[in-house]
Order: sequence, then C-alpha cells, then structure tokens
Amino acid sequence: MLNKILEHKSKIVIAIIVVLSFAGIRAYESQLFYDPFLAYFDSEFKSLPFPQFYGFKLFGGLLLRYFLNTVLSLLLIYSLFQDVEIVKFSIFLYVFFLVLLLGMFFAILNYYPDGNWLLFYVRRFIIQPIFVLLFIPAFYYQQQNQKK
Repeated sequence: MLNKILEHKSKIVIAIIVVLSFAGIRAYESQLFYDPFLAYFDSEFKSLPFPQFYGFKLFGGLLLRYFLNTVLSLLLIYSLFQDVEIVKFSIFLYVFFLVLLLGMFFAILNYYPDGNWLLFYVRRFIIQPIFVLLFIPAFYYQQQNQKK
C-alpha cells in the first residue's frame, strides 16, 4: 500500500494543491469576484426581489470564477488520468456548460423574477467546481470498462 502511495505521490500532491486552491477561491470569493448574490443567497431570499447588479461586472466575475475552477479541474483531471483525449473532452463539456448555464442565469434574471431557487441552483453550478465531482468518477468508470 505504501508503495502505491509513493508511486503516485505527484498525483497526490497535485490533487492536494488543487483542492486547496478550490478552498482558497471559496474563502476569498467576496474579495476576488463581484457578486451581489453572495449576500442575497445568505439571507432569507425566498420572498426578496433580486438585488441590484451591474450586468457586465457580474458576467465578468462569474466568467472569471468559472474559468479558474475549470483550469483547476482540468489540471486535476489530467494529473489523475494523464490522458489528453479526456482533457479535450472535458474542455468541450466545460465550454458547453458555460454557455448553457450563463444563458440560463441571465434568462432567469431578466425573465423570471420569481425564479429565486432556480437562479440559486444555476449559479451554484457556475461558481462551484461541481462538474469535476461528476467527471472524475465517470472517466474512471470509462477507463475501467475499456480495460475489460
């Protein structure tokens, strides 16, 4: 067991660095990104209207955060699987979901003023590294099936 850990120590170190980077982004989110929805969703938002926001600043903050999470996720995926094809496919998926989620986010903001919960969950997928939690087991399962 110790031999396997030592054999994969670079993967473990990279994974720890990536997880700590995710935690750093989360810990300093209010200083790093413009997002008036941080305070909004920390309150009792169910009956409140959406807060005032600057569209371009909000878009830029969400885009930057998604980009940082994506880069870290791709680094983690590559370090675990060391397969360029998996990384290319992951990039495609991240771009696809970025377009889909940002479109949904701004559609909800502009056309569904009562869509508080929907906005909450769409925003969660934009600002949190949830996709990497889905992709890693899926790619691992795919690799295991290809070996059989």
